Amino acid sequence: MSLELLLDEANDDRGSHSADIASGLRDSLLLDEYSRTVVAAVDRVAPAVVNIDIKKHLNSRRGAHEVGGSGSGFIIAPDGFILTNNHVIHEATAITANLPDGREFPAQVVGTDPDTDLAVIRIDAPNLTHVRLADSESLRVGQIVIAIGNPLGFQASVTAGVISALGRSMHAESGRLIDNIIQTDAALNPGNSGGPLVNSAGEVIGVNTAMIRPAQGICFAIASNTARFVAGWLIKDGKIRRSYIGVAGQNVPIHRRIVRFYNLPVETAVLVTSVEKESPAAKAGLRDGDLIVDFNGEPIGSVHELHQRLMAEQIGVESKIVIIRHTEKLELSVVPEESRARK
Repeated sequence: MSLELLLDEANDDRGSHSADIASGLRDSLLLDEYSRTVVAAVDRVAPAVVNIDIKKHLNSRRGAHEVGGSGSGFIIAPDGFILTNNHVIHEATAITANLPDGREFPAQVVGTDPDTDLAVIRIDAPNLTHVRLADSESLRVGQIVIAIGNPLGFQASVTAGVISALGRSMHAESGRLIDNIIQTDAALNPGNSGGPLVNSAGEVIGVNTAMIRPAQGICFAIASNTARFVAGWLIKDGKIRRSYIGVAGQNVPIHRRIVRFYNLPVETAVLVTSVEKESPAAKAGLRDGDLIVDFNGEPIGSVHELHQRLMAEQIGVESKIVIIRHTEKLELSVVPEESRARK
């Protein structure tokens, strides 16, 4: 029976009792739909989520000894490629991937990128269940998300929540700012790192990476578009050599009058939220509040698109960057430098 018919029956009696019944039916049916959504998403993704155990050598005052650690990851290709956080496998001397079906495989590092805290490892196993990466540019604040991982050793744990904010920035261990971070209230704990953040369709929208320990419900994930881009390069070359200009930014809409006046091909831009001192951007004259709309003749509508332009071939090459400052359109010259991980 449909929700509407049930509510009509309940409302035949105009008393307060019938109103309570109608409200209860509505809440019950909505809750069931929410539960079905979460269960379906978990069923689709959980078979591709792995528990990662590592061993590393540690030198201390007591001498050298071996310590263990763990985290999460997820299979992104049927031939054994697994995406996780760089900090999960950093300096590991041995890596073991535990699959949901109970099988264990030794894993080898394919490539790491400390600048985005992402890494790809591989196990020798064919025809594996793998996830689908969604387009993180289409995310909306408030939509349902599900986190799957192995927090504190509890395998295949699931938490759910919503997207709390988009376009956050946070520092990687290398010191570089990671842009386009997803903030969620889906609970994360140590061991969730490297696991997938999933939408209601069972598609991965982010890689769970951090939480603020004293806070409640403030957790972060690296956007899936960033993860797809980085994983592709790591699988191809084992590393990423990139250029940088020294700005932190977030995606914002451009006022329609400005779009029409300058006949811009994009309706969104990268808002410069900070400029590093002595960076190429600072030398070029970029300021906080500028909107980046073009780089070397290519429209820029998001942080992800700007990152795609700043690759190895731009290092040391004078480039043209177009910005909107207040209502004025300016073209500046910038010379990107090589991005180096800071120890």
